[in-house]
This record gives sequence, structure tokens and C-alpha cells, in this order.
Amino acid sequence: MKAIEITSYGAPEVLRAVERPDPVAGVGELLIRVAASGVNRPDVLQRKGHYPVPPGASDLPGLEVAGEIVSGDAAALAEAGFKIGDRVCALISGGGYAQLCVAPVAQCLPVPKGWSDIEAASLPETFFTVWSNVFDRGRLQKGETLLIQGGTSGIGVTAIQIAKALGATVVATAGSDDKCEACRKLGADHAINYRTSDFAEEAKKLTGGKGVDVVLDMVAGDYVAREIECMAEDGRLVIIAVQGGVKSDFNAGLVLRKRLVITGSTLRPRPVAFKGAIAKALREKVWPLLESGAVKPVIHSTFAADGEPSGAAQAHALMESNQHIGKIVLTW
Repeated sequence: MKAIEITSYGAPEVLRAVERPDPVAGVGELLIRVAASGVNRPDVLQRKGHYPVPPGASDLPGLEVAGEIVSGDAAALAEAGFKIGDRVCALISGGGYAQLCVAPVAQCLPVPKGWSDIEAASLPETFFTVWSNVFDRGRLQKGETLLIQGGTSGIGVTAIQIAKALGATVVATAGSDDKCEACRKLGADHAINYRTSDFAEEAKKLTGGKGVDVVLDMVAGDYVAREIECMAEDGRLVIIAVQGGVKSDFNAGLVLRKRLVITGSTLRPRPVAFKGAIAKALREKVWPLLESGAVKPVIHSTFAADGEPSGAAQAHALMESNQHIGKIVLTW
């Protein structure tokens, strides 16, 4: 099969098209003929040498794919209601930048009715991440307010739409007025340009001084102190990335007085059973929203994975430019 390999740690140009042996599905797994592969921030970190591959995972980048089932564990397929030839999308621990990919059956979901493979490939990594962090760890409830840092990222676009569809008030931050408008069009009740406004002060104003109930933070660093200031009593701060740095200096007294919960997670190394439970929740509670059109795909760009010049390299360069709104997808 053709695949995209990280030849050495470095700039996007280290991504090269190579030939690899076809993978084989084992117990509890299926093999997908990949039509499209999602591109995510962790892929960039892995390319730079900052995101180690979990034990047993493929060294190839790529955490989400969509395509057709070509083989697999018959018992696991039957239990999940899948059969050879079905179109699925899957969350994987690596190996997505390839024409064939093995995935645990439990981490696969049917392509939503009416969706293309490109659209479906944009789902797993962000949807699993948002559900696990906003709704499981953050316990966001109908009627509460969610603050999303980076509303036009793949994670942000997903979080805005799901949270709004499930009855939350959504406040998103973005780095330009155009991106703030894009957040509002996606369903955000409010959007704050973090370059021209203090998001903490604005969030307090927007909530009448009460503060936000849940924060989805992909920045960390000095954002944490400001987030704590604008959180409501019994608020939950969920950190899923540290683009602003790993060091945070904040008022611990506010954490005590407001009874705040500060938590975080990384999804990639979690066991199949954990991710399978998220897949079940998504299929029950979110897939109907996808099929009804209440939540829609937002694809910014697609690139031919093994094109010339390297489509994967172009995709990574775009990701690092932060000029995209929504998802970037490789096609095969």
C-alpha cells in the first residue's frame, strides 16, 4: 500500500510517500480501505517529535480515517452490526495516512447517512475528544454556558455545534473578526476576538457576572489564570492541549472559593474499551444530530495524500498557519 511516512522530525517536508506492507486485522479489529484521512494537531506534534507513538501503534501519522471495510474479525463485526463492504469512520492510534488501515471494531462508527467519506473522515478525532472532555469530564448540561478557546479549530467547530445542539449557551474565542463571525454562523451565541478583547472580562459580562460553567482549553499557559477568573461557582476547566505552554500561575484561592474542578486528558493512549464506550455514546446521542443536519461537517481544505508536491506536507503547513476554519482532510 501507499502511505505517508515521517522520514525524520522536522518541517512539513519530512512527510514522504512510501510503500508499506499491507496491514492485517487481528482479533477485535477490521481492515479499512481508506478513502480519506483527517489531519489533526497531534499529527503535527508527532511530526516534530513532540508526541510519542503509544506502544503497539503504527509509526505512521493519522488518527482518523473513513472508507470501506475489506476484512475483519467476523465475530466482532457481527456484534457491532457491521459487514464487509460497509462504509465506516474510525478513531485509531496511528496509521491513518495510508491506503489501508487497521482499526479496533469498537472504535468504528457508520458513515452518517448522506455523508461523503471526506466528511466522515473529519469526525472521529474531534468528536471523540469533544464528547470525552466536554460531556464526560466537563459534565456540560443543558442550560449551562461553555467557553471554547479556539472556536474555528477542528475541535472548536465540533464543540460549538454539539454543545449548542444539546442545549448549552456557547461562547467561543477566535483570533480575528472574520473567525468570530464564522463561530456565530456555526451556532455560537457569542464570539470574542482574543486579540482585541480580554476574553475573561468579556465572558463575565456576557454571563452577567456569573461566569462560565465549563471551559474547553487548548492553550493552557497564562490562559489558565484568566479562565479561573471568569468561571462560575462549581465550574469545570478541561485542558486538552498546551499550545500556550505547560506552566501556569493562577490564584488557587479562587479555585477553593468557587469549588472549581481543573482536569485534562489525552485520548490517544487510552485503551480500546474506553474509546469504545465513547463510540457508543456518540452513536446514540450525536449520530442522530449528524443525520438530521443539526450538526454539519466543516471542511476547510482537502489535499491528495500522495500528490506532488506532497499533499500531506501542504496540509500540515496549512494546519500550522492557523488560517483554516474547520477540518483539513487527505484523500486517497
